[in-house]
Amino acid sequence: MVTTTGILRDLVHNVGGDRVDVVSLVPDRADPHAYEPTLRDARNVVYADVAFSNYAMLEEQSVIKTLDANLRGDAVSVSLAEESVKYAAEIIPLVEDVSLDTVWLGLRAQGRGAAYGATRTSEVQLSAVAATGPGSIVAYLTGSFGDTDRYIDSSDGFDPADGYRDDTVALPADAHTHLSWAFTEPGTYTLTLRARLQVDDTARPVDLGEATYVFAVGIDPREAAAEAGLTDPVVLDRGHADLTVDVDAARLGVRYDPSGGGDHTQRTLPADGVIVEVPAKARTEIPAGEEFRFLGRAGQPVYQLAQAVLGKHVHGEIDPHLWQDVRNAIAYVQLIRDTLIGADPAHARDYAENARRYLGELDAVDTEVRASYASIPPGDRHLVTTHDAFGYLAHAYGLEIAGFVTPNPAVEPSLADRRRLADTIRNLHVPAVFLEPNLAARSSTLTDVADDLGIRVCPIYGDAFSDTVTTYLQLVRANADSVRSCLSPSVEGTP
Repeated sequence: MVTTTGILRDLVHNVGGDRVDVVSLVPDRADPHAYEPTLRDARNVVYADVAFSNYAMLEEQSVIKTLDANLRGDAVSVSLAEESVKYAAEIIPLVEDVSLDTVWLGLRAQGRGAAYGATRTSEVQLSAVAATGPGSIVAYLTGSFGDTDRYIDSSDGFDPADGYRDDTVALPADAHTHLSWAFTEPGTYTLTLRARLQVDDTARPVDLGEATYVFAVGIDPREAAAEAGLTDPVVLDRGHADLTVDVDAARLGVRYDPSGGGDHTQRTLPADGVIVEVPAKARTEIPAGEEFRFLGRAGQPVYQLAQAVLGKHVHGEIDPHLWQDVRNAIAYVQLIRDTLIGADPAHARDYAENARRYLGELDAVDTEVRASYASIPPGDRHLVTTHDAFGYLAHAYGLEIAGFVTPNPAVEPSLADRRRLADTIRNLHVPAVFLEPNLAARSSTLTDVADDLGIRVCPIYGDAFSDTVTTYLQLVRANADSVRSCLSPSVEGTP
């Protein structure tokens, strides 16, 4: 039996007991957002009868591909975060904070493509095939330590001979990503995108159509609309917008939410019914450094829609860290129990009894930590953490996510992120910040800010165990003890 993470491994072990031999693909102390599986991991999958993943895009896509590509056809595979909703798990949408003065513009693959035989390892390919305008269009990502990756660049044309390989963004189904969009001159631009679905490595791509999008760069959108022949278009000038391919309908358009509230508040618009505004205030100078040379010489002006989050950040629409609320872990255990009973009915009584005992322990620890968090004065319940993994913890136990270094741990924060974090801590008089032990080596920003402000750095467990915290029950108690002792001024000592 195989799971993707150590936390899931522990839940399965408590239900399966001596009847199961369970291993996790992602080692303890490793980061499931970034772990790259090995040949040994693939071998473990081959021998598994049952596989449990969290999914909701928690795990690195290569982990999911290793799981799905090597699992036997008669094996059972369960995505706990998604299927546990049937057992009353409560999910929280990923809501992105609107803090930029321009629209956040990303790319989205909407729908799962089941009619084409697509799976979660399939890819949706969005290719730039044509562009017009007074200058160049470049879509790129800024990653760790300022390195850049270009995904679309009109300056060197678009090559159909190689399938537009150098101007293509690949996404899993039902996911989206953010990009920075740079324009070298003011004026009206158009960009034509073509979409294809690659079901697997051997299948011919499925054509999903193409569409042309219009940008007003440094000029009045009405002027650009008239030049492009658009009548009364919706101007995308704030919030969150995605140039979107609807995989199931084989159609391209736009998903737009001016308030930035997330997928559940977005509306669908046709490509020829919108114009993307890149306002004059988006004019900036090209930074110094080889990594930005593709935009031009340092100091030259460029118009830019900055990516909403720094670094490669492909995700779905729900926060995947459900287990931070013990009530959701209870739903996971119930789903695991029923899955094991279905896979091995001869030992159904054992699985049911193990689950009954463990569910009682989970219910007790939920009551215990609820009281612990409730003892923190309401004005002191501000949580500042390494990355955005504790929304369920805050929602379930009355805390407030005051800030985090980055949306996910695989990216490096900017100087602006650091300043914003420091201001948040000062303004809220936060006495401590919380660092995940498995990310300590890569989270110097949080510790540096804490040192500068003279506040404590305390442990909190998100996606992984440590050498001392090796079970889910220990993780839940450790987090409650750490948060209570570090945020309550009446509690002395370091956890």
